[in-house]
Amino acid sequence: MPKLEPPETHYVSAAGGWLGLGNTVEAEAELGHIGAAWQNHPDVLEVRWALRAAQQRWDDALQLARSLLHAAPERASGWIHQAYALRRSTSGGIEQAWDALMPAVRKFPGEATIPYNLSCYACQLRRLRDARMWLRRAMKIGGNNFVKSQALADSDLQPLWKEIESW
Repeated sequence: MPKLEPPETHYVSAAGGWLGLGNTVEAEAELGHIGAAWQNHPDVLEVRWALRAAQQRWDDALQLARSLLHAAPERASGWIHQAYALRRSTSGGIEQAWDALMPAVRKFPGEATIPYNLSCYACQLRRLRDARMWLRRAMKIGGNNFVKSQALADSDLQPLWKEIESW
């Protein structure tokens, strides 16, 4: 896939900026300026996915994540976004998200978000032993203090909060 060039890079950047400010309408408008030839570029798909996630349009987000996974299977984000959207989509759920993310563990051993999200899914599925194991792996990869503070603010991991505090 060729590198994204101006003016598309400007539109992608502007859309990301608007999303950061919580303005999905302006983000959508910026993405609308991107030429048809670039609509399936991974950088465009990433921002479009973030927009759909911000809008909580999970079925659309799932399709975008799958497009990203197809366009750039070497990006961990496609796998992560797919599972995240699948968990919330009308055709998905936590078990489906778990199954969709599991193959990414081997593919991206240095990506802390993958074991972290698996920990969240395991915890919600009441597989607390698995949740602990995946969270410890995420801490090892992503840094104990950073991941710990994130976990203690994540309601998915609430059943483990007392334990996590002592880690």
